[in-house]
Amino acid sequence: MSLLEETIAAVRPLDESAVAEARDRQDIMTKPRGSLGALEDVSVRLAGLAGTCPPELPQPAAVAVFAADHGVHAQGVTPWPQEVTAQMVANFLAGGAVVNAFAAQFGARVVVVDVGVAADLKPGPGLLSRKVAPGTADLSQGPAMTREQARQVVETGIEVARELAADGVRCLVTGDMGIANTTASAALVSAFTGRDPAAVTGRGTGVDDATLTRKVEVVRQALALHRPDPADPLGVLASVGGFEHGALAGFILGGAALRLPVVLDGVITGAAALVAAALAPAAIEACVAGHRSVEPGHTAALDHLGLRPLVDLGLRLGEGTGALLALPLVQGAVRALRDVATFDSAGVTDKDADDRG
Repeated sequence: MSLLEETIAAVRPLDESAVAEARDRQDIMTKPRGSLGALEDVSVRLAGLAGTCPPELPQPAAVAVFAADHGVHAQGVTPWPQEVTAQMVANFLAGGAVVNAFAAQFGARVVVVDVGVAADLKPGPGLLSRKVAPGTADLSQGPAMTREQARQVVETGIEVARELAADGVRCLVTGDMGIANTTASAALVSAFTGRDPAAVTGRGTGVDDATLTRKVEVVRQALALHRPDPADPLGVLASVGGFEHGALAGFILGGAALRLPVVLDGVITGAAALVAAALAPAAIEACVAGHRSVEPGHTAALDHLGLRPLVDLGLRLGEGTGALLALPLVQGAVRALRDVATFDSAGVTDKDADDRG
């Protein structure tokens, strides 16, 4: 059995008894029933994931920033030069990016994983070198990667999740870096959701109208060329995905198999989550949508996955920044479930006690 097959077999639905216990506890905590809104749902989901109520606090956390380049860059889908990917990896490692600032604020570790940067990166602390190839091929002219590369990069993501868990990490946060990766994301989202490319392709780094039109045309051309079948998720990934998408899908699968919560970032992670869900539907039960990106493909992905984002601030940076902003909400939801007194223990009258019998 391959690592991917082994991991998929280990992904299980939420523990229903723990889910029920968490829901019951939410109803007797010293607050109006349902008053914590989406945070109650988060705490119940994490109890079901852990199989116990209350679950372990989801800390410490680590954000894995998977970095790769894209052959479709040659089609003029972004004005940013491809070398920016490697330059930003260096910035992450030097601690100078937004992801570093947010991670420091919320006490999370940053790990950068090179799964396909089109440059030789200097080894250093915080960098995992797992390069599959120096960037994907041009998805509008042929498959972005081979099927074997697709499997390899998904298994790389699983391995990173396992390594972080073995190192004591109890909450996985997703991040990405790759110039032109919103084009590949739009192709993945369209393939899995069936939505028209024009409805799921956004401006990414802020491209002008002409470039946006070009992006939509490129995505449409790629889908017409490959006719990807969502029933074959590795095939879809190989046809139109990126190495970071595959690694993020594996990271999600790895977290789900380990029963660890995975906080999702924006459209790149949303596209990757579609791959993970197609491989193992129950994997999404381990996921919390950290935020809603302004990229239209992200809303399409979240809707398809049935996930409700915790934060909606008009972000479109990537790197894991939106997921990190949601991290204290996820942790706070679990702490409330664990620490808040019940009406009985606090000696507070519960107006709904008679309704519950």
